[in-house]
Amino acid sequence: MLTDYPELVEFLPCASPDEWINWALENEATLLTDHAHCEKKAASTAMSLMYRYVDRENLLHKMSRLAREELLHFEQVLKIMRNRGIQYEHMTAARYADGLRKHIRTHEPARLVDTLIIGAFVEARSCERFAALVPHLDDELAKFYQSLLKSEARHFKDYLTLAEEYAGHPIDDRVQFFRDLEHQLIIEPDEEFRMHSGPPKAA
Repeated sequence: MLTDYPELVEFLPCASPDEWINWALENEATLLTDHAHCEKKAASTAMSLMYRYVDRENLLHKMSRLAREELLHFEQVLKIMRNRGIQYEHMTAARYADGLRKHIRTHEPARLVDTLIIGAFVEARSCERFAALVPHLDDELAKFYQSLLKSEARHFKDYLTLAEEYAGHPIDDRVQFFRDLEHQLIIEPDEEFRMHSGPPKAA
């Protein structure tokens, strides 16, 4: 499935561990609940960028579209949860996003560039995980996650393109910095399952 997105595969440092996939299949309610939270957070991040960087026309255009799509995905996940009798409730966040964002530089335009690079990793990893889960899911969920691949891959590309545009210089070194961090966050074990968690800690 990801063969249609070679740039995305090359961008990520690794595939999701099989242990995470098995963990996800054992925790469908948590998977869907956290997925809903992720879609809502993604929309919020896009809106936050629109409010902070009002003079960046290309960013405003791409983030407006992204926010609308993420909120639609949020509504779609909620519908699936409702049909399955799963209650949408508060969840603690995975260490994944914070593990990346705590390294954002504080001066501009470096702050914006780092935020956009992290956005690219979050969207790329989401796409990769949807694709990894599809072969193992029931027909409804498999069809839904398959339908998300194209938009998530485009969101990854939008974030990366914007980061390159606003940096004013090559960003390969900074991308590699966050790639190394992302690799560790994906392969290191976690105590709680989340959409972006690592594999489960051994009992």
